[in-house]
Amino acid sequence: MILYSMIDSGNCYKPRLLMAKLGLAFTTIEVSSHTGDTRKADFVAKNPNAMVPLLELDDGRRLAESNAILLYLAEGTRFLPADRYERGLAYQWLFFEQYSHEPYIAVRKALLTFPERARDATPERLAVTLERGNKALGVMNKYLEHNAFFAGNAFSVADIALYAYTHTAEQGGFQLGAYPAVVTWLGRVEADPEHVPIEWVG
Repeated sequence: MILYSMIDSGNCYKPRLLMAKLGLAFTTIEVSSHTGDTRKADFVAKNPNAMVPLLELDDGRRLAESNAILLYLAEGTRFLPADRYERGLAYQWLFFEQYSHEPYIAVRKALLTFPERARDATPERLAVTLERGNKALGVMNKYLEHNAFFAGNAFSVADIALYAYTHTAEQGGFQLGAYPAVVTWLGRVEADPEHVPIEWVG
């Protein structure tokens, strides 16, 4: 398999982390949005949405969107709950991550750390992303006060998806110390076997 990816992207980190845990062999090809690589014709021909990650299977078929890739790779493994309700919880938190979490926590980090995004870092945008990112962290913290993981009692794709941008949230100006249950959960995620850091590329 080939994973078209960007080393500093949380969305790209998600499938890299899961594939490491599954022991899957894959090749990583760096395609950076910082340099415009994702908008070049050869890559757009592979993914018309011009975004990474993109997973190319051994037979040449391709799959985009980080959480869709997670669900595909997790099928039949411990990372996707067998119980119907717990699997529904995993889907719930995957949707939460993309709708209520990533657009604020990941985007605020990008606004503050990527030079090409600096022009978009208006006071109003920074204020909105801070407020809504903190709301997402608060929702997570409240849930984790009574639950070890996000989809039942075991580590799953929901935890991978939420970990990817939460563990670097302080780079976007979020104070994780205000969310002690989240901090404790981050430690549980990192203690799960075969954990690799975001810089790891396989």
